[in-house]
Amino acid sequence: MAGLAAPGPAPQLAMPAVAMSAAGTVAQSDGRRLRREQNREAVIDALLALFSAGQCQPSCAEIAAAAGLSPRSLFRYFDDVEDLYHAAADRHMRAALPLFQLSVGPQDQVADKIRAVVHSRVRIYERVAPTGRALRAGASRNELLAAGLARVRAVLRGQLSELFAPELAGRSEFVLPAVEVLCSFSSYDRLRSESGLSPEAVTATLVAALTALLDGDPDVS
Repeated sequence: MAGLAAPGPAPQLAMPAVAMSAAGTVAQSDGRRLRREQNREAVIDALLALFSAGQCQPSCAEIAAAAGLSPRSLFRYFDDVEDLYHAAADRHMRAALPLFQLSVGPQDQVADKIRAVVHSRVRIYERVAPTGRALRAGASRNELLAAGLARVRAVLRGQLSELFAPELAGRSEFVLPAVEVLCSFSSYDRLRSESGLSPEAVTATLVAALTALLDGDPDVS
């Protein structure tokens, strides 16, 4: 309509100072939270790296130095050493457990199942041996760590119980605990470290022992 001016651009509304301050506070809080989480993960990374290097009981100063932090700042992120070890173990075990999945099932031939279990566990134990030794050593004085390792052993025991259910039927109730011990990290580590066997010799030894337990006459076992 003639005589009416075209509408101009909508006026820009300035953010109130209170809202700007609140937004800045949230951003700062998020930034601090992110840095805290990054530093916490860096400490866990450092501890696991020291374990992998063969240091079962690194000092707080060594852990902090490996993480790029000062020793005094280390426990801004963890309650104490036990809390740190538990967090490192939890990370390590959550990453390791999926590796224990097998391509065989209860319906397969017992010889195939035995070989699959032994090859899988020896291969994984070779990869995690330094950390495994450190965590076992720490469990003797860390209840949280000991409980976490017990949960992992329970999961792996369940895997063996299910996989070898057909072979365990009709055998002594003590056969499953023996199978569990043979397949454990402790057995692997004794054969490797104390007996000085190669990974191939460890594999052959465990296959032979499990075969004697599971592939013979149930009355004899």
